[in-house]
Amino acid sequence: MSSLLTSVSARADLKGPPPASHKRHRMSLWHLFLFPTALLFAIPLVQMFLASLSPQAELLRFPPPFIPSHLTIDGYTRLLSTSDVLLWLGNTVLVSTVAIVSNMVLCSLAGYGFARLSFRGRNFGFLAIVATIMIPTQVLMIPTYLLFSRIGLINTLGAAIVPWLATSFGIFLMRQFFLSIPAELEEAALIDGCSRRQVFLRIVLPLAKPALATLAIFTLLGAWNDLIWPLIAINDPGAFTLQLGIANFQGTRRTDWALLMAGNVVATLPLIFFFSIAQKQFVATMTLSGLKG
Repeated sequence: MSSLLTSVSARADLKGPPPASHKRHRMSLWHLFLFPTALLFAIPLVQMFLASLSPQAELLRFPPPFIPSHLTIDGYTRLLSTSDVLLWLGNTVLVSTVAIVSNMVLCSLAGYGFARLSFRGRNFGFLAIVATIMIPTQVLMIPTYLLFSRIGLINTLGAAIVPWLATSFGIFLMRQFFLSIPAELEEAALIDGCSRRQVFLRIVLPLAKPALATLAIFTLLGAWNDLIWPLIAINDPGAFTLQLGIANFQGTRRTDWALLMAGNVVATLPLIFFFSIAQKQFVATMTLSGLKG
């Protein structure tokens, strides 16, 4: 059993090709296409950052200048002094953290059950869960609002947390990944005396690190950028998320663009930082088709 776990752990710790790459990669035609494409996607981010450092008067011009005449942190100063952005940021971090942990636990358990356990109605239950992905969110808003109102979650931070405790996409992703793991590894562990729980915790989950990282990224993006549902369910400024608070900077007649751009920078930087950490695992999930041995 110990040799099997050692072998599995060694496979799970493989995060890519060995770092023996002091060779310089030659330029190819793909680089000529990908480099301008990367610049094209980076332009809005750069413009947002420069706009957050621009004077308010220049942002009111049409079209506003791409490069400001001088840089100022007035937008960030007013963001911290006139709004509860730190409270909103804390609420958003709390919602996203609970959503990520809950999805990784619940979706991995459900995905493993649908992938490996045999029970009556397994295929029908999985298809029913996947079918909910095709239901537009707008159709579910009124029933969800009535349900949350009856259980007392409206106008609380719990209204933003509960819908993200588990997702159909997360169950689908984990189930498909578990199916790509050879069943022989689990069967060998069961023969050696492991329980199903030990197989899941000590063999399957270490191999599922790329899928869990991908699930964490998608859950973070969804929970962090969620606006429509909190806009309906939360009216208390103390329970605002970051996106909901930033949305209030836009008025019907006037918009404080410096404040809005500074808030968007604050909301975007954590996502860039998180993805820069987990991008290797994300790419590994997109390219992994199974274990080779």
